[in-house]
Amino acid sequence: MSNTNGHKIEVENLRTFYGAKEVHHGISFHIEPNEIFGIIGPAQSGKTTLLRAINRTFEFTAGTRMTGTIKVDGEDVQRVRDVYGLRRKIGMVAPLPVGLPLSIYENVAFAPRTAGVRDRAFLDAHVEKCLRQAALWDEVKDRLDSLGTKLSGGQQQRLTIARALSHEPDILCLDEFSIAIDPVTTMRIEDVLKELRKEMTIILVTNLTQQARRLADRTMFLWNGEIIELDGSDVIFSDNTKDRRTYEYVNGIFG
Repeated sequence: MSNTNGHKIEVENLRTFYGAKEVHHGISFHIEPNEIFGIIGPAQSGKTTLLRAINRTFEFTAGTRMTGTIKVDGEDVQRVRDVYGLRRKIGMVAPLPVGLPLSIYENVAFAPRTAGVRDRAFLDAHVEKCLRQAALWDEVKDRLDSLGTKLSGGQQQRLTIARALSHEPDILCLDEFSIAIDPVTTMRIEDVLKELRKEMTIILVTNLTQQARRLADRTMFLWNGEIIELDGSDVIFSDNTKDRRTYEYVNGIFG
């Protein structure tokens, strides 16, 4: 299916449900290619559920359903024939690092090996590339055979990013990636994301409003499953917001 309007992701009248509970109430928006798209909002606003709906891991939870459409590159995610291909296309990084009980090398090589890659020279180069992209290579290059779970929290989170990048995704979704890491490591990863945007689209879910302000081209304020405001980050984080609730949230008056 051709993507005639050029949007990377299109969401139209999305409603999501956990059993009888409605999480999103008919939201619509789009994300552009190579954009860093920020999503902010209080807890229980539907931010994580939105990411899971985009890459179809939402359906892993019993009793969930959705209506409306989500399109990636013009293709309805609910109708894709290769859902595993869709998930490879959309890298996911969770709030807390979840390392595989494997070596640092094998954590990153796992996805290409699963896809059938056996060429050691290619794997070596690919592992190095992903670790460099995640700003981790220089710290681990001499101990690639060590367990990834033995790394520090910040290093494990960067290893998680390297593993997400090993799929060579078109879209990278980050869900509160810095919640468990120190400010210095957070800033290093933010620098990484600024470089990665040249190669992919990034969706950044964060409770740190200043992080969205630093990184996102546009920011969406999601509250109780509704879009309160979506605009350029220069507007969202200014005194000129269209909705007073946006101003109050980003300035810590509530939330």
